[in-house]
Amino acid sequence: MAGGMLQRVSRRLTGQQPVTLRPHPGPVARADRRTGIGGKSGAFRAAIFGVNDGLVSNLSLIMGVAGAAVSNRVLVLAGVAGLMAGAFSMGAGEYVSMRVQRELFERLLHLEAHELATEPEEERAELQRIYEGRGFPPQLARDVADVVMRDPDVALRTHAREELGLDPEALGSPVGAAASSFVTFCVGALIPLVPFLFASGTAATVVAIAASGAALFVVGAAMSIVTGRAWWFSGLRQLLVGAVAAVVTYAVGTLFHVSATA
Repeated sequence: MAGGMLQRVSRRLTGQQPVTLRPHPGPVARADRRTGIGGKSGAFRAAIFGVNDGLVSNLSLIMGVAGAAVSNRVLVLAGVAGLMAGAFSMGAGEYVSMRVQRELFERLLHLEAHELATEPEEERAELQRIYEGRGFPPQLARDVADVVMRDPDVALRTHAREELGLDPEALGSPVGAAASSFVTFCVGALIPLVPFLFASGTAATVVAIAASGAALFVVGAAMSIVTGRAWWFSGLRQLLVGAVAAVVTYAVGTLFHVSATA
């Protein structure tokens, strides 16, 4: 019973949920065609989302502090603190999340390997039922299951994919995910901060908003490579999200207007 529950959790974590799409001969938009990334784009997605988080969070923070009309020195300090805090938080969160997820997947694989060694006939029958459920004729499903079960390594990989939705060779790297999130968050968070390192006041604010807006649009457009959406739609959507966040935090900052000397 515990093994079944863990398998259901695994399917949820790996996105193994049923979809309503069916094969169809209709036209396919250019944006919906495969780009060669597919499910192997984890590093790319982490980079895109890391930059996006850094951009939106630090732009919002800086605009909120700017709305409070503090000195440029205080604003820069807040921006640097937001960059470092966000980067370490993202990196640590990604590491812990990926580490726990990997440990869960390794446990599921260990349990599956144990069942294959101690209950081979039950596992063969289970694999046969899976293939029959996918439309294989009973005899063909039985033959395929027999071939798979002849090699323990092939059997484990096949059961991992068919039962758990896991690829034993691609469980994810906690260190890689943490490093990617840390670095890309820093890159995104630097964009609204850099203008205030060289200027102050309205000029720096305008440059920061313009640079951040352009970056948000580019990041959103880049997401279309993964999502298949039109690049201009993804770009404008991301720009709108960042703009709303910046405007709200700026308005909140003005409510706490303070006086500070340089």
